[in-house]
Amino acid sequence: MRRSIDDAADAHPDGDPDKPRASWMVQLVDDCDGCGDLRVSLTVEDIGGAGLGVIAHLDPAGARRLRAALADALKEVGEPPGR
Repeated sequence: MRRSIDDAADAHPDGDPDKPRASWMVQLVDDCDGCGDLRVSLTVEDIGGAGLGVIAHLDPAGARRLRAALADALKEVGEPPGR
């Protein structure tokens, strides 16, 4: 089972050779036989590099930790951490 939750490209401008643009995608997956449950899948890849990205299969604790880290980063730049 795969269910797409959201995806987007980053907001970095095109043309910077040191920081190529990237895309991200979040899905729910059950493709891990050893996991025994659903996982949150986070894929990050260069734009134009479909299939060459890095995929993280996060358990609920890992997904919450990532969510907290993003909320903390938003607070650091003066943005509200919620939706």
